[in-house]
Amino acid sequence: ERLTSVSTGEKLRILCLSSDTGGGHRASAQALHDFVTSRLGDEFSFNTVDLWSNHSPWPFCNMPQSYFFLVKHPWLWRLNFRCSEPKFIHNVMFKGYAAIVARTFTQAFTDYLPQLIVSVHPLMQHVPLQVLSNMKAAARQDTSVSFSTVVTDLTRCHTTWFHPKGVDRCFVANDVVARQAREQGLESQQIACHGLPIRPAFRSVGLRSDKSVLRLQLGLDPHASTVMLIGGGEGMGKIAAITEALSRRLSTSDQLIVVCGRNTTLASELARQNWDIQVVVKGFINNMADYMACCDCVITKAGPGTIAEALTCGLPIVLNGCIPCQEEGNIPYVLQNEVGAYSEEPEKIAEVVSQWFGPLKDRLHSMSARARSLGRPEATFDIVRELADMTRKAAMLNC
Repeated sequence: ERLTSVSTGEKLRILCLSSDTGGGHRASAQALHDFVTSRLGDEFSFNTVDLWSNHSPWPFCNMPQSYFFLVKHPWLWRLNFRCSEPKFIHNVMFKGYAAIVARTFTQAFTDYLPQLIVSVHPLMQHVPLQVLSNMKAAARQDTSVSFSTVVTDLTRCHTTWFHPKGVDRCFVANDVVARQAREQGLESQQIACHGLPIRPAFRSVGLRSDKSVLRLQLGLDPHASTVMLIGGGEGMGKIAAITEALSRRLSTSDQLIVVCGRNTTLASELARQNWDIQVVVKGFINNMADYMACCDCVITKAGPGTIAEALTCGLPIVLNGCIPCQEEGNIPYVLQNEVGAYSEEPEKIAEVVSQWFGPLKDRLHSMSARARSLGRPEATFDIVRELADMTRKAAMLNC
């Protein structure tokens, strides 16, 4: 099925609400943006905005910095997560926030004039919806802005993701999240289960050439068993220690790709060292689909987006950590579906990969098949198709 524009007149406007608190929300917003602009760019404009950072007074404008401080102190993050889950607490909290940011949020919505708003962040539902409701009441006219949520978690979701009143469509990854949405008051007709939005390049990953050809194109050894170690967008985790353990345990004919993200210091340190195996060090890469498609397995923290991309590529996963609460449920998801392993110890991680590349190679292949069966390569396409229809309908109602 193809997505094509149906109009060449004034572009319809989609506004995506996100915040730069970790790579997952940013990646989901970028995936939607890339798909809309590449397939429907003649009909739609797609803007992503961080209302908290760019349209809020202090201290709300420091939300990304607060996030990174909290995740570096897991007990504080866990306390913050748990204490903000009860509805009576966060409803009071968000009402106060809405009063403080009403003027700046209203100005942002007036500037962008969206026909559709899509939120990819749990703190971008309650307050924007309250402000939009106030704007509609003040205007004393029936202006229609459609609102949708794309939940970017794979299993365990914070309750702030779900807002029954005002959300026209809530897109979720699977039945587990759909059940949570219903428990929080959403009706079945509000929920669409398409999978997590992943970068458009992953949609065609199953059509790529064989791994050896891809490795040659990327300047890698075409015949080496290949594992990718992902540090995330910020290069977090025990990357150096895991690299050292893999160098000691793997065969000299094996190959390791280390993705350090924005951690340029770590990338430089690893690149300077001499390793016992072939080690390719990368910083932040834009062609992750190419690198994943040429690998045999991947090591990563339990971020939902990376897990979804790995499954689409049919990659067994070694999970090496998680953010407390919000990512913890992804560990049993991987283990119970028999598509990977979990350990935070570098030596144990290296042992698992060496077994997969050696005596347990048949198990690696069976896990790869199961992983591919769980992948949802059409997820972004399906979400964007619905978002496009919602935007067109909202625009017609305002004519």
